Amino acid sequence: MRLLPLTAAIALVVLPGSAAAAAGPAPAGASGFTITDPRIKESSGLAASRIHPGVYWTHNDSDDGPYVYAVDSATGRTVARVTLTGIGTPRDVEAISLGPDGQLYVGDIGDNLNGTWDHVWIYRFPEPKQLADVTVKAEQFTVKYADGARNAEALMVHPVTGRVYIASKSEDKGGLYEGPEKLSASGTNVFRRVADLPWVTDGAFSPDGGRLTLRGYFFAKTYPWKDGRPEGEGERVDAPWQGQAESVTYSADGSTLLFGSEGESSRVVAVPVKPAAGGSASPAPGKPGATPAPGAPGPAGEQGGGGFTKGAAVLAVGTALVLGAKRLLRRRPRD
Repeated sequence: MRLLPLTAAIALVVLPGSAAAAAGPAPAGASGFTITDPRIKESSGLAASRIHPGVYWTHNDSDDGPYVYAVDSATGRTVARVTLTGIGTPRDVEAISLGPDGQLYVGDIGDNLNGTWDHVWIYRFPEPKQLADVTVKAEQFTVKYADGARNAEALMVHPVTGRVYIASKSEDKGGLYEGPEKLSASGTNVFRRVADLPWVTDGAFSPDGGRLTLRGYFFAKTYPWKDGRPEGEGERVDAPWQGQAESVTYSADGSTLLFGSEGESSRVVAVPVKPAAGGSASPAPGKPGATPAPGAPGPAGEQGGGGFTKGAAVLAVGTALVLGAKRLLRRRPRD
């Protein structure tokens, strides 16, 4: 049973006249796009390619198979599908991130029954140098949390240290979990809680590693990253309103945040990153420049653009219930 049309209808009804419903052209420099591949119905993660300009990696979050898709932002079309072998059957793939080693990390970390599975998995494979349908053998890493099983939808690989982080998804006790310095394919990788977080559906480090941006259904914040931890309360990013807000990534040059959602023909919305005083928005790894500032106001003209208004907040709880019902009806626990 799919409740996406109802969710979309709620968004359209509750937001008339708000920034999220405003019309007008997107600002210069934005690179939003629509995912046109009918196979991608539940895009749940985004990662910008470093070797293929304008290409973003994504995946469905369940009931699809061991597939990762490369989408060209210029056309919205899929230009490659990678089939992973050597990993068994994915359960609930929720996130993807590109490490400094040039490998893609895929987080099979979802658990909508909050603790049904005592372990989850991370898959890793090199980003393909050629864009074509290909089958690759991936490494599989078993993950457990030091304080017990939990649901999660955000996996981030630090672009300098290569350390993997997972953000759990919980309304009142979400947390950021730090993996070991290096993942082991032969044993269990224990992730330990290092910070408290709000309800998070995805996250991404800036290309220089100086900032961590997190998003939920109704918020997005950017945190300075210092000594392996997010610092302070974070600064608000004017993220778009999206009925099923599931993903975020930085563009390869760090100048833009890309926000994605689930659904057929889903829109990826571009939000420019505000430049730091006297510097660029976010220099790529290894290049000089200031640490990037939090995201600038988002493009009101793109589908779902604009800030989260008081009108939307009034019915936020109702929308969340719809989303929760959709997920519970759609999934059943697997072995």
